[in-house]
Amino acid sequence: MNVSRAWLAGAILIGCSQHATAQQQAQRPQIETTKVEGTDNVYIFRNGNHQAMFVVTGDGVIATDPVAYGRPTGGQAYVDEIRKITKAPIKYLIYSHHHFDHIAGGKAFKDAGAKIVAHQRATQRLKQLQDPHTPLPDESVGNGGRTIKLGGTTLELKYVGLNHSDSTLVMRLPKEKLIFVVDLLPVGRMPARGMIDFYPLEAEDSIKKILAMDWDRLIPGHPDGIGTKKDAQFQLQLLQDASAEMKKLGQGGKCWDTAEKEFQLPKYATLPGYANGLQFVARRYCGLWGRGT
Repeated sequence: MNVSRAWLAGAILIGCSQHATAQQQAQRPQIETTKVEGTDNVYIFRNGNHQAMFVVTGDGVIATDPVAYGRPTGGQAYVDEIRKITKAPIKYLIYSHHHFDHIAGGKAFKDAGAKIVAHQRATQRLKQLQDPHTPLPDESVGNGGRTIKLGGTTLELKYVGLNHSDSTLVMRLPKEKLIFVVDLLPVGRMPARGMIDFYPLEAEDSIKKILAMDWDRLIPGHPDGIGTKKDAQFQLQLLQDASAEMKKLGQGGKCWDTAEKEFQLPKYATLPGYANGLQFVARRYCGLWGRGT
């Protein structure tokens, strides 16, 4: 088989695989709750292409991210899913960061009696924005983080610096060796629109700090799958490769248009979301290496 035929065959296989994945996702229900394998009380709630983690303890529930942006009944649907598993009170709702696609829709949790907790910068931003779909946090976490203990469960809220946002909390369950990290560490996917307010160099430092923590499995903020440290290391390498590639173009005076047209990451071309996401990665790193910011 010559090179052109081999390339075409590979492209067909990739296209078929992506089509099959799209069909599988289309067949899935909008709302889905699954127990995390190997745990007694940790669950993933999924609403469309967003997901959150919640933990059921003997003294109540710790929930994260309502994921109800553009979904008026999404927060209540999340509460209803929790109620299928336990009638215990929902004590906490933790915002992972201040972006509405993950944290809008918390009224149902407030009505259920939950205290909303977020990083202090998320609280500051939400007070400015006054989004009617996103209740303000009741408690704020500083850069030193916080530990929540409830019903025999320990949940650590870690702040590791600027990265996907300036308000991201990494949530770690030390007993279960699980972490919940939203948007900063996608599993097996290309970064995309989330790069718009991304802090590139600082994000690399954040991922290194996360890798140094004691955990085995990673729950991301978007489906599918649960990741490992290999996935986190892979994402770090992707960012470093993207940065190095655009650094050459940016420092060569090619930002914006020429650099964005020439920017390619063939090593990652088979990742889901590559074709759509490449432009956003290029634009963000052009900002870094073409403007220094």
